[in-house]
Amino acid sequence: MNVIARPSLPRPQISGLHGEAGPLALYDWAMPVSKPLGTVILVHGLGEHAGRYGEVAAHLHQWGFAVRAYDQQGHGQSEGPRGDLLRPGSLQADLCRVIDDTRQRPSQANLPLILLGHSLGGLVVARTLAEGLRPVDAAVLSSPALGAFPNLFQKILLATLPRVVPHWRVDNGLKADFVSRDPDVVKAYKTDALVHRRISTGLAAWILENGEKTLADAAQWEVPTLLLYAGQDKLVNAQATADFARAAPQAVAQAQCFEAMYHEIFNDLYRAQVFAALKRWLLARFSA
Repeated sequence: MNVIARPSLPRPQISGLHGEAGPLALYDWAMPVSKPLGTVILVHGLGEHAGRYGEVAAHLHQWGFAVRAYDQQGHGQSEGPRGDLLRPGSLQADLCRVIDDTRQRPSQANLPLILLGHSLGGLVVARTLAEGLRPVDAAVLSSPALGAFPNLFQKILLATLPRVVPHWRVDNGLKADFVSRDPDVVKAYKTDALVHRRISTGLAAWILENGEKTLADAAQWEVPTLLLYAGQDKLVNAQATADFARAAPQAVAQAQCFEAMYHEIFNDLYRAQVFAALKRWLLARFSA
């Protein structure tokens, strides 16, 4: 059976943290035990927000991990024009701020730190690690945006427009019906007031450029990383994740493809498989 009991978790406390584009909405769930196995920082994808990760946080909490998350600039309850990028590198800088804030908390200062990024968040995590901006103990990349599906015309536009009008925003083109195979998830996504459909030319160009950079960096990867991705992903190019996994050292990078799933694997009808894979990998490394 692939059904899974959904653990309940109190609503997170939401506070503010200074970010590149203004205050970032920072989510904190209550500590699971007096001595957690580690802290997981969740980084969400394009157009969405950290509030959609309650079930992921609940499972991590149940397994003994402290959990934090934040809305990226231009998303959710954080400041910034929807779907825009203040400057190249500002998404990594915001993640570094959250990491630093976490390290400064007395209850989490000496705990292992794990980054879990989905889609755009996966790319932000990957670039932060590839650029050596902050040391962490492990990373999980969920359907990371390491590759997209731009046509030739779009590639030409993105080679020129970001230099002229980097903050010009258009519809992001993501088709909500391909977010998940769970119709309830799709319905909730479409009606979520904090979900938006904008992307700037600067952010689009950043995604394409840095996805390629991450693939080029795969052979030198050093951080223990689990890649979980969907075989029927219509929103990011799953082949890029497979290519990264093949190029990265097997001692540090492991990958699992869920062949029948759509983009949001943690929101799939059979997400029990995904949570089981994540649990095995985390507890193999951080269990007491």
